[in-house]
Amino acid sequence: MNERDEDQSDLFDGPSDIDLMRLLLSDLNDDLPGKVARFRYLSDVSRDFGEHGIMLFGGTVSAAALGEARSSFVHGNFVAAILLCQTLAENVLAGVLHLQGTDIPERVAFRETLRHLEAGGVVTAKDLADLKKIADMRNPLSHFRPPSDAGNLTRRSMVSGEPTEEVLSRDAHFAIATLMRLLSQPPFRVGH
Repeated sequence: MNERDEDQSDLFDGPSDIDLMRLLLSDLNDDLPGKVARFRYLSDVSRDFGEHGIMLFGGTVSAAALGEARSSFVHGNFVAAILLCQTLAENVLAGVLHLQGTDIPERVAFRETLRHLEAGGVVTAKDLADLKKIADMRNPLSHFRPPSDAGNLTRRSMVSGEPTEEVLSRDAHFAIATLMRLLSQPPFRVGH
């Protein structure tokens, strides 16, 4: 292979494994104090799970959503953490209703799940309000909202005078704390 062929192959080759490893290590070390603080926060809000942990209703989707929500939160992927907290809430709460024998549709809407939970006394009025707030945070992230919409992230940032990253961080803290508090209550908590 001549020098021209080597230049051409470099042009079409992607980054080497070593280059990718350097980028990954740099990304992992980015905001390390923030990641440690968020991990500590997560540990603190999970403290009330009980000596034997929690029962996670809703199957593998709930388990995956919990693990990925925690990881996304720690790594500062706040949009993902919020979306996954909503996914976790929808699956785990509908799973409770399903196992209790509540007659719910196969594709139950979250507001319908909340209505059943409220009627059955499974969650408190504060839990309901907080779960609705998470859904209200999630919807403008999942569905386009014009700048005139009060849920639009840029608008919320401008109204609060905070950078969008701060707004998302606050929302993610609220969402993860709400779900951890909910999971530390009956019927999820196992043991004392």
